[in-house]
Amino acid sequence: MTKTNKTLFPNRRSALIVALFATIVGTVADQASDKSKYHLFHPTPDRLLRDLSTDRPDLTESPYTVDAGHFQIETDFVNASFDHDKSGGGDVHSRSEVYGGINFKIGLLNQVDLQTVFNFHVIETSKDRITGIKNREQGFGDITTRLKINLWGNDQGRTALGIMPFVKYPLSASGVRNGKTEGGIILPFALDMGGGWGLGAQTEVDFVSDGAGGHDTEYFNTVTIGHDIIGNIAGYTEFAALLTPEDAIDWQGFWNVGFTYTINANTQLDCGCNFGVTDSAPDYNPFFGLSFRY
Repeated sequence: MTKTNKTLFPNRRSALIVALFATIVGTVADQASDKSKYHLFHPTPDRLLRDLSTDRPDLTESPYTVDAGHFQIETDFVNASFDHDKSGGGDVHSRSEVYGGINFKIGLLNQVDLQTVFNFHVIETSKDRITGIKNREQGFGDITTRLKINLWGNDQGRTALGIMPFVKYPLSASGVRNGKTEGGIILPFALDMGGGWGLGAQTEVDFVSDGAGGHDTEYFNTVTIGHDIIGNIAGYTEFAALLTPEDAIDWQGFWNVGFTYTINANTQLDCGCNFGVTDSAPDYNPFFGLSFRY
């Protein structure tokens, strides 16, 4: 034991130098892990970027933000919703198509990102098979701004929680826009369960136009479970519920399933389908999209 000590530290000065060096290295490591100093104009270095986290393809939002000074684009190549409504003795087939749905994100601070959401082209069609009446509307969709703030777990820990207020702007009314200001707030949560399993959940309160100059309150709640499947492929299953108690509309339930394929650390493809499990919900909603960060 004595011999070992003499070999490593032949004198007190050497021991002091080693201790000082270890302290400096530890301090530098601590500073490297502290990302609070980074912002939009002082970007987070690539080596400190957290894993890519997206708000798609499931309906459950992510509590993780885009790293400061970086940009992320999440897009729907195509997103289509189909419904067959037989309520009240009717027979109406409707379809909604979105091409180029974009969520453009900017990392403002380590815990905050700003998002602009819009749809380049929306097509709404319907056909009443009893009366024979057909209707088709198309155009640019709504624009929404969202501010995501991570409350904890952005860079470490098994859980994470965020808060995300948002507002939809009152663009001129059209066949695919209602021309009203709407908004709400979202609370997304994530849990790393280990073994490649992950749990996500959110609760959301929306204030939507009632068509008469006022607003109704909607509640949208989801829970999703994801798992690595093989290689760069992962999948998830999700349940979601939409309630509008003030408008006496039946609640809408959805069972959703989807897959992601990680191309690299900054790029991800996805596809899936959302299925309505109540008569009031759209029958099915397939989609295909891409997310990338730079």
